[in-house]
Amino acid sequence: MITTRLPMPGNGPRPERPRPVDSRPPHTPLRPTWCCRADGQPWPCGEARLLLRLEYDGNSAGLTIYLAGLMYEAMRDLYHLNPHDGPAPRTLFDRFVAWGASRRPAAHRRPDSP
Repeated sequence: MITTRLPMPGNGPRPERPRPVDSRPPHTPLRPTWCCRADGQPWPCGEARLLLRLEYDGNSAGLTIYLAGLMYEAMRDLYHLNPHDGPAPRTLFDRFVAWGASRRPAAHRRPDSP
């Protein structure tokens, strides 16, 4: 039996991306509901996804790390708001992380690629 507890992880990244492109409200999340500040859609909205892909062009690992950190923050907020009926972890993973890195299905990969 383990008698010590691990420390609680610290805060994830600040949700400040994608950066605004003009004077309109940025497509950043509005906490604690994690809706887009510009269009009210669940964040990351379609526009935020496009802007994040542009901002992280060539750095898919960086985008994945950023999105995973924000997923952690969203889980904290959303489960705190509704602890008994919050979104399923798989739903949040698909919403925040799965779309970020472009991956080929396993059937289409070359044997020497990851």
